Amino acid sequence: MTDDVRNIAAALDRITEPWQPHRLASINDYDVKVVRLDGEFVWHSHPETDELFLVRSGRLTIQLRDRDVELGPDDVFVVPAGVEHCPLAHGEVTALLIEPKGSVNTGDVGGDRTSQLREL
Repeated sequence: MTDDVRNIAAALDRITEPWQPHRLASINDYDVKVVRLDGEFVWHSHPETDELFLVRSGRLTIQLRDRDVELGPDDVFVVPAGVEHCPLAHGEVTALLIEPKGSVNTGDVGGDRTSQLREL
């Protein structure tokens, strides 16, 4: 495999901790991130940008203030900019996230769960 080809499964195999996004690739001003999720995250929003979730394995609920969105393998959901949400993984979930470069995983709330984007 050349350096410019990335394999999603191999990238996910290198991630050991949940809620620690890793950059798989970048395209224009966006990062494609891979992440393992387990349990409940924090309520937050991204005031300036949408956030795309693509579930690879497991079951993920995107809790919104007015409803829950249930996702399974190969499901995609876009959280609109400024919408408060809280991901909830029912057991381990693997996912891809697509966000503008510089997006922080905890959005506008910060705190202990804030993680620097890691490189693969």
